[in-house]
Amino acid sequence: MPLLHSFRPDAPHLISLRPRAAIPGGTFELTGTHLLTTNDGPQLPEAFFGDTPAALDLARPTRALVRVPSGAISSELTLRRHNTISNPLHASIGVPMVEDLHMISNPAVDADGNLFAMVSGQRGEAVPVSIFRIARDLQVSPFVRDVMNVSALAFGPPDATGQANLFASSRSEGTIYRITPAGAVSTFTEGMGIATGIAFDPDGNLYVGDRSGTIFKLSPTGEIFVFATLEPSVAFYHLCFRDDGTLLVTAPTTSSHQAIYAISPNGDTTVFYRGLGRPQGMALDVDNNLYVAASLQGNRGIIRITPQGNAELVVAGNDLVGLCFLDDGCAALATNSTIFHTDLGIEGRPLI
Repeated sequence: MPLLHSFRPDAPHLISLRPRAAIPGGTFELTGTHLLTTNDGPQLPEAFFGDTPAALDLARPTRALVRVPSGAISSELTLRRHNTISNPLHASIGVPMVEDLHMISNPAVDADGNLFAMVSGQRGEAVPVSIFRIARDLQVSPFVRDVMNVSALAFGPPDATGQANLFASSRSEGTIYRITPAGAVSTFTEGMGIATGIAFDPDGNLYVGDRSGTIFKLSPTGEIFVFATLEPSVAFYHLCFRDDGTLLVTAPTTSSHQAIYAISPNGDTTVFYRGLGRPQGMALDVDNNLYVAASLQGNRGIIRITPQGNAELVVAGNDLVGLCFLDDGCAALATNSTIFHTDLGIEGRPLI
């Protein structure tokens, strides 16, 4: 290999890298100078994450799009052109924690940092393991069997012993199951239609999205109320609560200009944000910024929406369906088949 020079005046110089992170298949946007010159002809520069080569989707003198290859890890991104090399910029890349899942919404995390992930299966399909448990040391073990078509997971408030049960919805059975920390499964309630997203409010009430357009409210003692109605969804509702008691709801369809709905504690529905493609799982940080798996202006990934309604892409990833925040600023990002561990430097809001 010829000697590479970063001090030559025509060497590529990198200025910025966005978004904050990506998973394999996602794209980083580079800005800089001398990324491409008129003397290069048809030959594009080369991009590397550490020593791993990466494809360029676009190259211009001041802008380039770099696609993250499979197997890449967080490392220094550089651009090479002829016998010159750029300065490095650090790229945060998610690494797989567990694979061979069937995720259709957020994973869930308990107070000890254990992660829980579903294998949902096709409607009516019985899978060998319904929910896996991923310990902090990344040991994966079966947690629940024989719950068909898990659609959403959420931890309830701690009980009298200080432990929190995991709740799971089944879209094929219309049932909400309660699961103890030891993995014992019992029926919490039935008759929830095509039960999809679930979430708890600060008072311990459980909210259940029915795919036909109804959101049910269940008291801690099991009383059932109709909380709100929305337009019927062709996919799955996803629910999460803000600190002020507002319920945020996504109802993904094939439209590229969809809304996130905000439902007040008295059931009044407004549009919190409109302009996303297929918004799905959501989570909040301690500053009440919302993070949602969606597309924004044609870019798929995790979108951050501030309380004032400003949106930006923070993680690039084509197949993301949900997320949950871990400790130390990290997050678990879910595609249909894989959960990735990513350092985002974001403190998530505890859900339990």
